[in-house]
Amino acid sequence: MITKNSLLDIDLILGELPKVDNLQVADLGCGNFGFFVFPLANLVGKKGKVYAVDIIKSALDDISRRARLENLTQIETVWSNLEVFGATKIEAGQLDAALLINTLYQAHNSLDMLKESIRMIKPGGLLIVVDWNDEHPFGPAKEQHIKESKLKTAMSKLNVELESDFDPGKSHYGLVFKKLI
Repeated sequence: MITKNSLLDIDLILGELPKVDNLQVADLGCGNFGFFVFPLANLVGKKGKVYAVDIIKSALDDISRRARLENLTQIETVWSNLEVFGATKIEAGQLDAALLINTLYQAHNSLDMLKESIRMIKPGGLLIVVDWNDEHPFGPAKEQHIKESKLKTAMSKLNVELESDFDPGKSHYGLVFKKLI
C-alpha cells in the first residue's frame, strides 16, 4: 500500500500490467531491494515468472537470498548490462511486460537500453516506463532527467506505440508502450 510519503504508487504502476495468466514480467534495473520484484512475485503467483535484472551482482544476490527465504520460486535473477543489445539472458519476445522504473536516467545510452528492453517483449506486450519529472526537490540532477516528450519521440521510432500515460507519483511520469507486431 502507498503512504502519503511514498514517491511512487506501486499498486497503481502494477495495475498497468496486462491481465494474462502465467504473466512473465521483468523488472529491468531492479536495484537492491526489489521494491517491485516482490510485489510482482505476489501478483504473478507460482505459475508466472518475474525476472529481476540488474548490473549490480550484489543487488541480485540480496534479491535471490530473500526469494529463497520466502520460497518465491517464480523470481529469477539475471545479471545484465541493459545498454548492450542482446546481452540480457531473456529470449527475444518472451515477456508479457517489462518495467523500467527510475532506470533510464542512469543510462549512458538510454536509446540502447530501450532497444534491449523492447527486444525481450512479445508483440502486443507492454513496456512500462516510470522516471523523474522536474517537480521534485531531490533525486537526480535535472540534467540527468529523460524528458517525457523526448522519450515519446524516441519510442515512436522503435516499433512501439504509446498505449497510455499515468501519474505514478508527483515526482514522476509514467508511460505505457505496446510493442507492435
